Amino acid sequence: MTDHRIQGKTVLIAGGAKNLGGLLARDFARQGARGVAIHYNSDAARGEAEATAEAVRAAGADAHLFQSDLTSAAAMEQLFQDAKQALGRIDIAVNTVGKVLKKPMTQISEAEFDAMDAVNNKTAFFFLKEAGIHLADNGKVCTLVTSLLGAFTPFYSSYAGTKAPVEHYTRAAAKEFGERGISVTAIGPGPMDTPFFYPAEGADAVAYHKTAAALSPFSKTGLTDIEDIVPWVRFLVSDGWWMTGQTILVNGGYTTR
Repeated sequence: MTDHRIQGKTVLIAGGAKNLGGLLARDFARQGARGVAIHYNSDAARGEAEATAEAVRAAGADAHLFQSDLTSAAAMEQLFQDAKQALGRIDIAVNTVGKVLKKPMTQISEAEFDAMDAVNNKTAFFFLKEAGIHLADNGKVCTLVTSLLGAFTPFYSSYAGTKAPVEHYTRAAAKEFGERGISVTAIGPGPMDTPFFYPAEGADAVAYHKTAAALSPFSKTGLTDIEDIVPWVRFLVSDGWWMTGQTILVNGGYTTR
């Protein structure tokens, strides 16, 4: 069954090859999107990007693949221009790009900080900037952040800290783009059961996170499952359009504010 507010729409997903981004691409196609532009970062993700594109086409939508490192303003501008040319217009833009580092502040090098800042902060800012330029009127934008924005915890300073500015970018963009009917939101999932999560965590930390949410006993992994985030993104870019300028933590009771 398709979603009437997504049917016929076009979607750009940054980081859309795999994990949550790949599942979102498939879901938008199943909900009746006309076309999906799927961005991926490196050759290592090409196979997964092609599999996602194949699944999108099988669901009845056009799929277009774009590879680039989005940590420059020029690359982000090019992505939006290319996606708009391929799709005809962009109605919905979702940014799932992120980079995690778990490390004491006293051990984080300048190079590590700069890399985190480029992926989590700079990329998010210029994604929103280009969305404001290129989205069709009444478009929808959603950025993935982290539930650690509601946590009081060590070791994630560079991760949560470089995601934190997205809250203000979201508020500012909502005010600036609202006159065109564009809503702007951010979603902060809890620790998700994806390959993005496990490399940064030791066995003890993984065990803790799998029991930390109030609803952990009812999750198949104890963590936030990507299948539980997809409906929230879908809602915010469709029937939930009246929600704008907000960052919502969707985590089964892992953190709150």
